Amino acid sequence: MRVLITGASGFVGGALFERLRREGATVLGLGRRKIASADYVSCDLSQGLAIDFTPDVVVHAAARSSPWGSKQEFHQQNVVATRKLITFCESHGRPHLVHLSSAAVMYADMHQYAMTEQTPLPPRPINTYAASKREAEHWVTEYAGPWTILRPRAVFGPGDTVVFPRILRAARRGRLPLIESEHEVLGDVIYIDTLVDYLLRAIERRTTGLYLVTNNQPVPILQFLLSIFSRLGLAQPSRRIPVARAMAAAQLVERVYGLLPFLGEPPLTRFGVSVFAYSKTFDVTKSLRDLGPPSVALSEGVDRFVSWQKKQWNHAGEHP
Repeated sequence: MRVLITGASGFVGGALFERLRREGATVLGLGRRKIASADYVSCDLSQGLAIDFTPDVVVHAAARSSPWGSKQEFHQQNVVATRKLITFCESHGRPHLVHLSSAAVMYADMHQYAMTEQTPLPPRPINTYAASKREAEHWVTEYAGPWTILRPRAVFGPGDTVVFPRILRAARRGRLPLIESEHEVLGDVIYIDTLVDYLLRAIERRTTGLYLVTNNQPVPILQFLLSIFSRLGLAQPSRRIPVARAMAAAQLVERVYGLLPFLGEPPLTRFGVSVFAYSKTFDVTKSLRDLGPPSVALSEGVDRFVSWQKKQWNHAGEHP
């Protein structure tokens, strides 16, 4: 089987790329960063794709995954790039297209429990990222060949570049407040190796359609986070902020950073607040039936992540 992976220099795409290479598959990775490898091509997918490779399966893991950015950036990297890839697929034998989306397309600023693949999407996406991923999904469903869409929630593990780096960076600087909700906030997460195994199963079984994928073990988000802080030797955040006040502050911060783009990514966003303010849990009966159970228990995944993070800090000569 010949597999093309976009986003092969990123967190999820890179993990899948390395797994397939170790297993001896015929694989070609695409990504923005330059990597010295004969089976990797550095390119901007939004500009189109001209490669001499006809795949049996294409895994589209490339995306701008961030709570912050301009509409143009998200549209170019998440929507235009997806459409360009579909054009490539339709001119190269219509291979099985496995698209890595995000559960964020389903989010609203409210508690949401036991969501399924049939749960209607909210009238308005929660942020620009979710809007772009939602539009990308639409184009995948219009693809003339076989397609699969996976919507993971909160991917974490060794190599993470999105979820924990921001949180740990703020915690180490003493800038992470505890956002207090009136109710316990529950959330599903998924360990990186579990997600990679789900991608491999979708490839091997040629499973088609939409799937929500998690570790099928919702956790109290705040306790989950604080337990990881404790194991990493990080001080527990002392500041406590009610959800309403945090949302108001995030809105103000976003406005300022929107007017002054040279400041980069704001330290607080409404999307970031919502993660700690509202429960997001999922009923993954469909993926359990068609793709099987999670391959790595959540407790094992946390152990592996903590061990990896400590090694990263020790290697860099950094300490909490």
